Amino acid sequence: MIRDVLLWCTVINIGIFIIWFLVFAFARNWMHRFHGRWFRLGAEEFDSLHYRLMGTFRMLVIVFNLVPLIALWIVL
Repeated sequence: MIRDVLLWCTVINIGIFIIWFLVFAFARNWMHRFHGRWFRLGAEEFDSLHYRLMGTFRMLVIVFNLVPLIALWIVL
């Protein structure tokens, strides 16, 4: 039961990450204009912020979804 939940959480979170990366890679200017309505960020700040947040998100998915899933697969 818990393995299924962790598996689906991992799949969903990796899917979110892939969509985020693809939108950032192929529609970066649109994202910058869209977020520029609320936040005054230069292009370098915008890129740096997204790369840092992507790295943080990836590490959180690994630590809180993937590692427990692998541990449960090993134990059970």
